[in-house]
Amino acid sequence: MRALTFAIALALAAPAVAAEPAKPAPKPAAKPATKPAAKPAAFDARDPAALIGLLGTMDAKGVVAAAGQGVVVLDIVTPGGKFGAQYVDCDANGKVCGMLAFSTAFERRGPTLQQINVFNRTQVACRGYLTEDGRSNVMYGLLLGQRMTSAEMKQHLGVWQGCLATFGRFNRDAEGYLAGN
Repeated sequence: MRALTFAIALALAAPAVAAEPAKPAPKPAAKPATKPAAKPAAFDARDPAALIGLLGTMDAKGVVAAAGQGVVVLDIVTPGGKFGAQYVDCDANGKVCGMLAFSTAFERRGPTLQQINVFNRTQVACRGYLTEDGRSNVMYGLLLGQRMTSAEMKQHLGVWQGCLATFGRFNRDAEGYLAGN
């Protein structure tokens, strides 16, 4: 009897087995179809539109001021000031250009031609010159290639900004600048 009581107690303690068949696990909700993210267009330094786009990411703005006969001229505005960019040796569409020059003119007449020449002998990339009316100008030029990256173009913009700062000091006080160099 003791064995029977134990068997009944064991049966009562065991969980009841469901008579229903097990339900399959719910399927995860289907994800809505999405288009793959558009691949950003490759940066092409030879295309003025690429520089305009890059400037837009740098709190600056560039607009085409003139184009034709293998040349595209941009007007550029940055938090530090305004300057120009001139693409040259461009294809008929103004897209595949061979060179780029950043430049600006100073309103203040400062250095003499002789002082400009001395300044230029101390510079590798930053070149100064005088216009016919005697205003100082400065230019930085570079060759363009299809492999130039946006990071490299940013470096060139940095060199140009340094050039502007150096020439600005020179233009304000050519004698003092040259005496210190």
